[in-house]
Amino acid sequence: MRLLVVRLTSLGDVVHAIPAVAALRRAFPAARIDWLVGERCRELVELVPVVDRFLATPRFRAAAAFPRLLRTLRAGRYDAAIDFQGLLKSAVLARGSGAGRVIGFGRGQVRERAARLLYTETPDIGSPAHVIDRNLALAAAIGAPRGPAEFPIASPRSAAVERARAALGRPETREFALLNPGAAWPSKCWPAERFGALARRLWREQGLPSVVAWGPGERALAERVVAASEGSAAAAPPTRIADLVALCRAAAVMVAGDTGPLHVAAAVGTPVVGLYGPTDARRNGPWSASDAVVSRCGECRCRQDRPAVTGVVVRRCTRAESCMAAIPVEEVAAAVSRRMGGARDA
Repeated sequence: MRLLVVRLTSLGDVVHAIPAVAALRRAFPAARIDWLVGERCRELVELVPVVDRFLATPRFRAAAAFPRLLRTLRAGRYDAAIDFQGLLKSAVLARGSGAGRVIGFGRGQVRERAARLLYTETPDIGSPAHVIDRNLALAAAIGAPRGPAEFPIASPRSAAVERARAALGRPETREFALLNPGAAWPSKCWPAERFGALARRLWREQGLPSVVAWGPGERALAERVVAASEGSAAAAPPTRIADLVALCRAAAVMVAGDTGPLHVAAAVGTPVVGLYGPTDARRNGPWSASDAVVSRCGECRCRQDRPAVTGVVVRRCTRAESCMAAIPVEEVAAAVSRRMGGARDA
């Protein structure tokens, strides 16, 4: 059997698709499983050992690259293509692969309605709350038995952890908190000054220094957190996805909004505290019962003004004070303390 998995973006959503792909591998150990992924998330898929081959989508500004990609997909001679994204673009690619079966989400689950027209099968998966469960249910529709979510992610070689400890000025210190103030949507961001105040509390109350993770275009934000930390935090070195995985594995705890690095940390078993405002932790939150969530989702006025139908909500806050800004440092610090009091996930 030859299977094509389609999940292009974003980093957190790619993480959430890994358990479904692992379930497919358990169900079909001899199958050829390829993953079509966006270039920005390619590095993460490279670390997933249950995948035989990854195919990265080109940037579609290069018009000539699209026909080449379709030819590559058709050469795979796939028996089935499974679209875990539910967008028109991902459905076009799944259908364009020439697979005999093109399977995707049906009404109420698909992100863009037009995508359903390109699927040959839209199984009824019920109404699972979390996106991981939705993905597992779609995989089950083609014969992958339901089971616990597994995240097979390899441990990459990286010098990022040693460089982060050196930046703290405490290379002998083994434990650190990993703070991630950035997010793809401004509405998901907790204020940088609050992250800095949290770092001060973690150092004062637990003797735990903080490393501030940052991605493209976020260095200035990380430096604001460091400045507000008054010496209790240091910025991480520039990181690729493999470095982020290594930092997450080494961290004693991760604190972040609903963003890719938080989901990477949860996937590798790092204790996490997720900060949620316009998005619903029941859909996108940490899936371990041990992890902590501090949420203002029910109080988000922007979300109430524009109710989420398919999980996409307000990207930029329209209020004078965002729901994320309503989360106090004390509440987050207490959640960190509770989470660190539990055992690290196996």
